[in-house]
Amino acid sequence: MNASELRNKNDKELREELIALRKEQFNLRMQQAAGQMPRGHQIHNARKNIARVKTVLVERAKAGK
Repeated sequence: MNASELRNKNDKELREELIALRKEQFNLRMQQAAGQMPRGHQIHNARKNIARVKTVLVERAKAGK
């Protein structure tokens, strides 16, 4: 997922994506705590994707003012 793909989505889709990413991040943290996580880089990727979505939402909020 990159920022250009996110900019093509509307605000509702971005908020839904953000919720899904936060759930994914939570599940990954629980897996890591239980020692069941085979690939540790997935948490890093989830955090980066959350930041991308938030960045696009903030850009739109500032442009709307």
